Amino acid sequence: MENIVEDAFSQIDSVLKLAAQINAIVFLDIQVGLSNVQEEVPLLEKYLKMPQVHLGIDPEFSMKTGKKPGTVIGTMDASDINYTVNYLTALVKANNLPPKIFVVHRFTQAMVTNYKKIETTPEVQIVMDMDGWGAQSRKITTYREFISREPVEFTGFKLFYKNDYREANSRMLTPQEVLKLKPQPVYIQYQ
Repeated sequence: MENIVEDAFSQIDSVLKLAAQINAIVFLDIQVGLSNVQEEVPLLEKYLKMPQVHLGIDPEFSMKTGKKPGTVIGTMDASDINYTVNYLTALVKANNLPPKIFVVHRFTQAMVTNYKKIETTPEVQIVMDMDGWGAQSRKITTYREFISREPVEFTGFKLFYKNDYREANSRMLTPQEVLKLKPQPVYIQYQ
């Protein structure tokens, strides 16, 4: 386990060096698998104390049922998200940092439960990100059904260079098409 963590930190360090060359921000995006945010987020504290480093979580791979990641869609509750918000809030306050951006990836309603109980703070900007891939109409429907109806604070939209083309007659939405969505996403991610 220690070697895995060291390898991950080495990769993060490499990305931070590249980002520093162009004064870019960095998102550490975690998939907790059979673990949980309470165990995984603190492992990244030395990075999250950096003003240019932000966090993303992917409930799809939070396997509370104990099933193998990728075999079923996982879930996170508002309590998981609130733990992370509170953790980041404490880091921001203790280290006099600018607000952290916290991206929560989502493409089904069940991926985030009890969303109305998610607490916001001035120190953390929560982005609910439409993370589904595929045909344009499905992505737009997913955004309307699970993101714009349950936005929490800010909305986001993910575009996939390969997966958005996997279905027949499918293509990646243009920036103009994404920006026509209501509410307009403030965060657009390309993967």
